[in-house]
Amino acid sequence: MTTDVLLFNMILYLCLPLWLLMGFADYYCHRKSKIEFTTGMKESIYHAVMGIQIGIPVFLGLFFKINVLLLLLMILVLIFHEWVAHHDVKYALHKREISIMETHVHSFLEVLPFVIVGLIVCINWNAFVDLITLNWASHMSLTLREKPLDFGYVCGYVSLMLFADVLPFLEEFLRCYRHRNSINPDTKGITS
Repeated sequence: MTTDVLLFNMILYLCLPLWLLMGFADYYCHRKSKIEFTTGMKESIYHAVMGIQIGIPVFLGLFFKINVLLLLLMILVLIFHEWVAHHDVKYALHKREISIMETHVHSFLEVLPFVIVGLIVCINWNAFVDLITLNWASHMSLTLREKPLDFGYVCGYVSLMLFADVLPFLEEFLRCYRHRNSINPDTKGITS
């Protein structure tokens, strides 16, 4: 087994699932702190934006060959995701309690994207060199992977994404929407 295969397996079987599980842990922290009564819809929209930001390059990376186009997209999304995450926490910080557990969960959610993109760069070094040397000709289209990922893995990962992140954060959004007129601006949402 080559180093590239080991790194790719690390992305597929460790980093991506861990990222989803940390997303669920973040949802749990939001639910426990009752964001529907503190930060409400605005924070929930931040979470939806970050999920969509990340979901697009993850899905593209699962089905398409990594080239200059995908690396450029991943790096730009990574930067924008960190910007949105910063504003999410900045907004929530003065409106609700951010627990120690949530802070640790955020550490994973902030670092894992950098680790994943870094590993993808290592595996696809030639594409990265083309990116930074602006050799973009014929590298800016989506090309299906020559060897598609195992169908069982894709089904398992998509199921985990659906049940660990998409549905919980949809529930969070609906809960915040339902209580949009119940936000108490005088509390920090500290729960007992």
